Amino acid sequence: MAPHNVLVLAYYFPPMGLSGVQRIAKFVKYLPDYGWHPHIVTTGPVAYYAHDQSLLDELSARELDIYRTSGTDPNRLLASKGTIRMPREGVRKLLSSISSSLFIPDNKKSWARRAISIAREIIQEKKVDVILVTGPPFSSMIAGAQLSAETGIPLVLDYRDLWYGNQFHSYPTPWHARRHLNLEHATLSRASRVIVTNRRIKEKLLSSYRHLTHDDVAIIPHGYDSEDFLPENKPTEANLNSVFDPTVFNLTYVGIFYDFVTPVPFFKAVQQVRSNRPDADLKLHFVGLLRDQYLKKAKRLGISHLVVDHGYQMHRNAVQMMIQSDALWMMVGNTRNADTISSGKLYEYFGTGKPILVSVPDGALRRDAERYGAAWITDPADVDAIAIAIAEMYDRWKSQNPPTPDARFVQQFDRRSLTADLARVLATSLRVF
Repeated sequence: MAPHNVLVLAYYFPPMGLSGVQRIAKFVKYLPDYGWHPHIVTTGPVAYYAHDQSLLDELSARELDIYRTSGTDPNRLLASKGTIRMPREGVRKLLSSISSSLFIPDNKKSWARRAISIAREIIQEKKVDVILVTGPPFSSMIAGAQLSAETGIPLVLDYRDLWYGNQFHSYPTPWHARRHLNLEHATLSRASRVIVTNRRIKEKLLSSYRHLTHDDVAIIPHGYDSEDFLPENKPTEANLNSVFDPTVFNLTYVGIFYDFVTPVPFFKAVQQVRSNRPDADLKLHFVGLLRDQYLKKAKRLGISHLVVDHGYQMHRNAVQMMIQSDALWMMVGNTRNADTISSGKLYEYFGTGKPILVSVPDGALRRDAERYGAAWITDPADVDAIAIAIAEMYDRWKSQNPPTPDARFVQQFDRRSLTADLARVLATSLRVF
């Protein structure tokens, strides 16, 4: 039987790096195994904070087609040879506020318009069975709804985060807020199926848009790719073999910091641990983008000698660094709708089987961390609790008695099985439309 064709609109896609690209990249990697041929419309070369060619190389042997187009992205004004240096947090927030005022729903509208043109050509040449759109950016969801209305092809929307009420978005006026609500309602009214990363997002959508039913919205969480952890996929770079000193406790963070995601409470907790336990030998590894302002904060707190800044790494290198670590940590600060946030970082951490320090508000992340079985969980701003957790983790490492995660719980987040769930949603959309 010939595979079904799925048209995928995904602005964030390799060779872009960072966590926003991994969900859709892994989905399209495994969809051919379940009878779906992806045709991905994404951006061309674009200024961005990080690029990772290895994520694109991983897809080269799969049965899929990639089409690229570029819009008038405001980021190009900040670019130097295709790379943007993340500005200080105050500057980043100002630019974000200006963007929220000028662009509805987001500043990728220009790209979305061009994506529609390419998508129309694909639809004319191929028998496209379903349109799948992942957001943010939500302008791509509007584009998907327009294509569905024009062609009658069923539409499936994948929410990585909330649209209205998104934790990173601001509404300068009530008009802006209402405009987002109306656009989201119109877009959802066109969708055959909606996918979300956790139950709290589903509940928000069902309560805000009464035309949606329980069966309209499926939950497919973030996950980890077990293939990333296979011995044959280890990087060959010799310098990675000597990154972690086995005689000290290596605690690692993978990712970036911005807005309400900040290492400052963690740094203060480490300072407290070192004050109370000067004998505690530990190193704090950062794999990703750690801005100078945070390095300066660590210096002011007297712990900069404990910090190892590895900078941005290709994903395969980052996975290897997680594996070599003694424990991992992550945080999400207290913010609007924080209970809906599903950081992909936590679920990739699950794949390592390592002890995890999870500093998050009440919500989806906290509940899954509790079920993991090998996590210390604190409020993100509770310095004392974070310090106690670090000390306990250190003592467990010192006594060679780390906690053991629940293997059955972890297994459900394997990317291959999550893609099987996606394939079932796509098939259901065919029968419903």
